[in-house]
Amino acid sequence: MTAGRGGSRGAGASLALHATLVVASLVAVFPVAWLVLTSIKPRDAWQSSRVEMFHDPTLANYAQVLGDTAFPRWLVNSLFVAALTTVLGVLLAATTGYAVSRFRFPGFRSIMWMLLVTQMFPVATLIVPIYNLLAALGLVNQFPGLVIAYLTTTVPFCAWMMKGYFDTVPVEIDEAGRVDGLTPFGTFWRLILPLSRPGLAVAAFYSFITAWAEVAYATAFMTGDDKYTLAVGLGQFVGQHKAEWGLLTASSVLIAVPAAVVFLLVQRHLVTGLTAGATKA
Repeated sequence: MTAGRGGSRGAGASLALHATLVVASLVAVFPVAWLVLTSIKPRDAWQSSRVEMFHDPTLANYAQVLGDTAFPRWLVNSLFVAALTTVLGVLLAATTGYAVSRFRFPGFRSIMWMLLVTQMFPVATLIVPIYNLLAALGLVNQFPGLVIAYLTTTVPFCAWMMKGYFDTVPVEIDEAGRVDGLTPFGTFWRLILPLSRPGLAVAAFYSFITAWAEVAYATAFMTGDDKYTLAVGLGQFVGQHKAEWGLLTASSVLIAVPAAVVFLLVQRHLVTGLTAGATKA
């Protein structure tokens, strides 16, 4: 049966669509479900053929992670680095995006090309030059150095995205601010930023997730349990001959909680912020 004039689907097409959605949902949910269920198994029960998570669930893995490992310290380190990266990343990206959206100045094209080209380099090629720069500044194995390394990734993308969002804000708002006696920064801070919450939400979410889940820079630039972030600290649960899957999965569940909270806080702005600038009126 073909679709009618009103665009309604036939029974077969509707069944196929819903079956596809169910399969896709199961595929998406399975890794998360396996992670959570493994985290509440007894420590070595994952090796057993029995489905023991239903017979003897336990929170021992969580208790051991929080009480007998350096996980709380890694959590504090990650929260500090991610929060600082988010604040600085959003501030730099918003000011840069506003400048290239509203003003034309010598070097404008060079800045636009720089923002675009810097996103093309893989992290592996940037580790050595960034390490050399941080070593020259005495910032290796220091949290500010790690934040700077993350900003080299987050600021170009977020600035380009914010530029596209600011382009959708009418210029007449800036002109009205100048008529009322506001400086360019005052116009930006008092008028434009409050209208740009969706774009700021996307920039904040991207900056936070980049710093929260990044491994390569943290592994290369930080040494010692007291300096590890969560992503690097998880590697301590993997030995040469054995992996502590109970501790790994429990830690992974705990790590996912802050990221989920941030997503819930900004999720209603994400679609608007990501699609802003994609079309012109």
